Amino acid sequence: MTVSVSSEAGFEELTARHRRELHVHCYRMLASYDEAEDAVQETYLRAWRSRATFDGEHARAWLYKIATNTCLDALRSRTRRAAAVRSYADVAWLTPYPDRLLDEVAPADDQPEVVAVARETIELAFLAALQALPPRQRAALIAREVLGMPAAETAELLDTSVAAANSALQRARATMRAHLPSHRSDWSARSPSPAEKELLDAFIDAHVRCDAAAALAVAATDIRVTMPPAPMCFDGRDALLPLLDRAFGPDREGDWLLVPTAVNRMPAAASYLRRSGDTAYRGLKLDVLRIESTGRDDSHHHDSHPDHSHPDHSHPGEPRIAEITTFGWSWFERLGLPLVHPA
Repeated sequence: MTVSVSSEAGFEELTARHRRELHVHCYRMLASYDEAEDAVQETYLRAWRSRATFDGEHARAWLYKIATNTCLDALRSRTRRAAAVRSYADVAWLTPYPDRLLDEVAPADDQPEVVAVARETIELAFLAALQALPPRQRAALIAREVLGMPAAETAELLDTSVAAANSALQRARATMRAHLPSHRSDWSARSPSPAEKELLDAFIDAHVRCDAAAALAVAATDIRVTMPPAPMCFDGRDALLPLLDRAFGPDREGDWLLVPTAVNRMPAAASYLRRSGDTAYRGLKLDVLRIESTGRDDSHHHDSHPDHSHPDHSHPGEPRIAEITTFGWSWFERLGLPLVHPA
């Protein structure tokens, strides 16, 4: 059906339904929620200004092309790329994306935008690895591997030839293989498994009880902790001991209350701290957990050696927390959580 976008009402009716998925697309390109917000605003402004070029039928393709070029322009202007992603500390601009907002793109039908979001490659590891790609390679890989566009449509999206688009895709695939854990082949979105929920519950319980031993018991031997945008990176259980002592030890700043949540289709916990002399639990941080089964080799993704000072007696294949990415309390409102917990 042909739709006119000559009026503001017609433009809004046609484009509003695509806003969230375009935001997710821009987030994938930029790895920053706020920068994606700016890119979507610019996309809609450009779309309105160029509405005379719209054919009246292929609104999604038209908007994706504008959004992709908007992101490419943003990437060129900031000249910022992680040449080697050893950890999330190398991607200081990486931010989370609340699942409650991802769910806005998922009505129960088989429309193309719904399929794209249902297969979403949205985990933090994938987002961080994308940042090692030059902008056009990044756009080509997202178009083909995530959005499922054919080669001709990808070439059209990038204003290039099919051969050039395919070449960019092949180079992007090679770089991604070098930056992703070797065993990760399926990046489709999914809800946390029962085992992941159990680990999240155990992580929360360890904090509430200030039990460092319990926290270590659910951690992989080569666990990694990062805190974007801070450049700090803690590798292995021994590296966590000072953090655990500060959080749980006799000189800790207060008592914890944690609320389970989810971002980037990953289990997470929003942490509140009631400091000495205060009566309220106030938002402090958001911990996002990457959970993997034990006995897998992440050596080319984690450049640290396994820590043997705390033997891991878990059975092969048993899930453990492999990575914790900590963000600030400013994300609580987007997660639908209060800044001060009523407990």
